[in-house]
Amino acid sequence: MTIVHSGAAAPSDQGVGPLLRAWREQRRVSQLELALRADSSARHISFVETGRSRPSEEMVLRLAEHLEVPVRERNALLLAAGYAPRFPETPLDDPALDAVREGIERLIQGYEPYPALVFDAAYHVVAANRGIMMLLDGIPDSLLRPPLNTMRLTLHPQGLAPRIRNLREWRGHLLEQMRRQIALRRSEQLRELYDEVAAYPVPDPEETDDDPSAESVPYFALPMRIEHEGRTLSFISSTSTFNTPMDVTVSELAIETFLPADPATVKYLHALLP
Repeated sequence: MTIVHSGAAAPSDQGVGPLLRAWREQRRVSQLELALRADSSARHISFVETGRSRPSEEMVLRLAEHLEVPVRERNALLLAAGYAPRFPETPLDDPALDAVREGIERLIQGYEPYPALVFDAAYHVVAANRGIMMLLDGIPDSLLRPPLNTMRLTLHPQGLAPRIRNLREWRGHLLEQMRRQIALRRSEQLRELYDEVAAYPVPDPEETDDDPSAESVPYFALPMRIEHEGRTLSFISSTSTFNTPMDVTVSELAIETFLPADPATVKYLHALLP
């Protein structure tokens, strides 16, 4: 398992009021609506945002929960309000996370022969099974040096991009996913990654057209159609996260599984990775 550590949240010199107001406006929630959700008053929310009232630690956490502020940024809010961070950031290789790490490994290994991987908030791969490694056959070593990044591996012109038969559609899906994460987390690191991968050249449509001889399958979600050793495999992607995490590291982990989207892909993977 490749371990990637993220930087800890730093205290803001803005004060907690402007930070909370920024999160509220980003979520498009009025002061009154937030007050009703948090069992407070619009007047008190206003006083907190303007710095006329210092919120209690409990109030900071309550407002952050109702504004769906990510766990890392909740620590930043607490620091800005003058309180100690509530949520630890435990390295994934720490013995305290043995159960999480082992559970993740069992999960993605149990999903074989189908591809599955785990990545963090910056899309760095922290674990992957044989199904994923099979898809990465032939990728240049320059893209496989740790930390692996799932967006670079997928969209780089020397990565998986030339093999993805519906690249324009899949690329659009991935970039939109990243835009949603940037809006949620307001991460400069994620913004820089987005700018990088969005600038990668895209092959002309004729280079990625679907095979007209391929069997027609009624997909229920956008598939990733990728070539492997002369065959086109089809996958539907699903991403899962941990419920109510109490640790920054755990809160930023996501498990992505690729479900075969047609019988031919199922048959091929079972024969290749028995």
